Amino acid sequence: MSDRAKDILEWVYCIVIALVLAMLFRYFIGTPTIVKQVSMKPTLIENERLWLNRWGRTTKTLPKRGEIITFEEPEQISSYTTSEADQKNPIAKYSKRNAFEWFIKNFLEIDKRSYIKRVIALPGEHVEIKEGKVYIDGEELEEPYLQSGIVTDVSEGGFDDFVVPENCVFAMGDNRNHSTDCRVFGCIPLEKIESTVAIRIWPLNKWGEVK
Repeated sequence: MSDRAKDILEWVYCIVIALVLAMLFRYFIGTPTIVKQVSMKPTLIENERLWLNRWGRTTKTLPKRGEIITFEEPEQISSYTTSEADQKNPIAKYSKRNAFEWFIKNFLEIDKRSYIKRVIALPGEHVEIKEGKVYIDGEELEEPYLQSGIVTDVSEGGFDDFVVPENCVFAMGDNRNHSTDCRVFGCIPLEKIESTVAIRIWPLNKWGEVK
């Protein structure tokens, strides 16, 4: 093999290693993202840039109440019928994938959709949504991040009176009237939670922690 061929091969090795390391970092540690929807207004606005912390997924740690998370889009995101909505087992449905499908979808993130919402309730907590408000274990939840006048409603077939299952969270968008969230498809299992929002990195005048 000529010296030139060896040099090219070394460069190829370096590029491949760099790409693998970058993908590992993105999956296990953190990654930037862009807000694309309106469901988290006024907290998050379209085209803002965020840094996502994925260490919680690596360590299999549940997020805390009030944290903003991203998670894999459930299989069913339309409203259930009244008979289909199982308030005793309010867990979002996800289709099973083989190892190759998982690698393409979750690791390479090809043709993948994720949601960004705020954690409202944790495992074992009784959630009630009534009269436009959220109640956790019988006490009204204070939500200072909501715009004035925003009410929390649940459409027919949604989840409005249930206990959050083990290793799951209940999450909603701050823009309640324009958010498809756990009220529609149920609670999110820990293994489907991808990250928590660490900081806002753009625009620069809003740089910092997101609350």
